[in-house]
Amino acid sequence: MAKNSGLVTSQLYSSSEFYIGLGLAISSSFFIGSSFIIKKLALIKLTKGGSIRASAGGFGYLKEWIWWAGLITMGIGEAANFAAYAFAPASLVTPLGALSVLVASVLASKFLNEKLNLLGKLGCFLCVLGSTLIVIHAPKEEEVENLETLLFKLQEPDFVLYVMFVLVITFITACYIGPLYGHRNVAVYLILCSAIGSLTVMSCKGLGLAIKETLSGYQNEMSNWLTWLFLILVIIFVTIQMAYLNKSLDLFNTGIVTPVYYVMFTALVITASAILFKEWVHLSFEDILGNICGFLVVIVAIILLNTFKDMDVSLNDVRGVWRPKRELIGSNKSSMMYLDEESGRSRQSRLSYGTPDSF
Repeated sequence: MAKNSGLVTSQLYSSSEFYIGLGLAISSSFFIGSSFIIKKLALIKLTKGGSIRASAGGFGYLKEWIWWAGLITMGIGEAANFAAYAFAPASLVTPLGALSVLVASVLASKFLNEKLNLLGKLGCFLCVLGSTLIVIHAPKEEEVENLETLLFKLQEPDFVLYVMFVLVITFITACYIGPLYGHRNVAVYLILCSAIGSLTVMSCKGLGLAIKETLSGYQNEMSNWLTWLFLILVIIFVTIQMAYLNKSLDLFNTGIVTPVYYVMFTALVITASAILFKEWVHLSFEDILGNICGFLVVIVAIILLNTFKDMDVSLNDVRGVWRPKRELIGSNKSSMMYLDEESGRSRQSRLSYGTPDSF
């Protein structure tokens, strides 16, 4: 009886941690998405005031309190995202980062007067739908509860092979493939960013686990060498990741970089997490399929929100497709007759004034 009671308590604890991580991941997306809009508002205000733009080397935004509010908002979002990895599986937290794109798109249409076309609105709906599928079918329990268990899993052959594969790909891309093809293909530098990013998330999970154990009073992990190793790795990996991501953003359109990076980064994080933490071991086939479907739906949503955002597509265009063929044919004939009449009037006008007809 006592054993069953302990099992139930453990399950309830795991469930509560899952929802804490879920809440932190969603709140992180809202803060990060909002921060882009707040900082953009500050930069627009500076431009209207005649200050030197940031892209031209100006630093006037450092004197603007709105920009600092945006920076603080982003800091809160990143902190919440980091904390989410300590409570919930990476295969849940990482895909939910797409919600920040949704938040930024909706707020931009409201506060920056950026038009959100029909495809963008459809992307917002699909983003919510895909994220809901991921939340429903995501792993609910963590397979690693302390640094001792994590250290054991880090030494498993499959994860060691994955790390070696990432390091080899990074070296080859940075030294050989990148200089030759990086300016031609958007995927070159983004593969490097995503591969290193997957190791960044694994390091964040380890560091978050150490901090959570220390704060809970279960065990002081600040004296553990593994904690400081994770911290150093996070700093190194984030630096490399941001350097090559900035190269991609400088070479290619943001509307292409964002969806491609999201797909690669999320796929590799889920892969690394599955290898190291074995989060999908206890999932049923239906849950695995639900996760994959949710991820694919979010990918389509990100593409619609970014790649086609400059297209002028509205509901009126769709209504035109729904109209009966006869009505469309009649409308086209009327338009042709109208154009013919206008052409005839123009021709007659030119003849009346003695203007040569060049047509």
